[in-house]
Amino acid sequence: MALEGGSNVIGAQTPHRLAAIAQQPQAHPSRVHAAPGPFRQLLGEDAWLTLPVPVQKRFERVLAPCESAVFIGEVASTRLSIFGRLCAQLARPLGAPLPLRALAHTPSAVLVTEDPLAHAQCWTRLYHEPGRLPQVLRSMKRFDGPTGLEECVGAGIGMALTVHVEDRALVIRSAGYFWRPRKRRFRIPAWLTPGSMEVVHREERTGRFSFTLTVMHVLFGETIRQVAFFRDAC
Repeated sequence: MALEGGSNVIGAQTPHRLAAIAQQPQAHPSRVHAAPGPFRQLLGEDAWLTLPVPVQKRFERVLAPCESAVFIGEVASTRLSIFGRLCAQLARPLGAPLPLRALAHTPSAVLVTEDPLAHAQCWTRLYHEPGRLPQVLRSMKRFDGPTGLEECVGAGIGMALTVHVEDRALVIRSAGYFWRPRKRRFRIPAWLTPGSMEVVHREERTGRFSFTLTVMHVLFGETIRQVAFFRDAC
């Protein structure tokens, strides 16, 4: 139908104009890329591309509702100082985020789920010891705060994290602990914490990857060190 006082809408497109439109590049589903994941954004493109491909896939995976990422393997070794054991016990009411015992060659599993409303990932780790109920460690990684990444446990306790790539490994370090009651935020002095934390995620040659956790206290030195090996289960 022609508009009053004008020409037909389709007819107004000249053959030359239609040809030009037909020659314009069209979006193809395979060329439409999703926005970079939060870990990739935190690292930057140059650093991200130096990581092994399996590590990239592991940390850029977007979980659908009711979907989980599962890693299975073993805790190879754990060292706990007296102060480290004390901190682990004191943190039990907050979700037991630290290993309670010096485990070695112990079956372990890690479950990761996504909370899109909180823009966070929930990490649950299980350590099984013969003759005991499994120890369950829980924490939440939130993509928020001054560094863009935080690890939170119960009662508003958490720590800011920074992300790095070193020697083709993904390295996560703490950058200060905090207490956040409601909307306020207070920094916790370093001597009142378990210590500064470093987690190194490294792809191994055997088709597995390793997690190495080290906690260093400003007064007591190394309080916790744990090495674990996992493989992707789903």
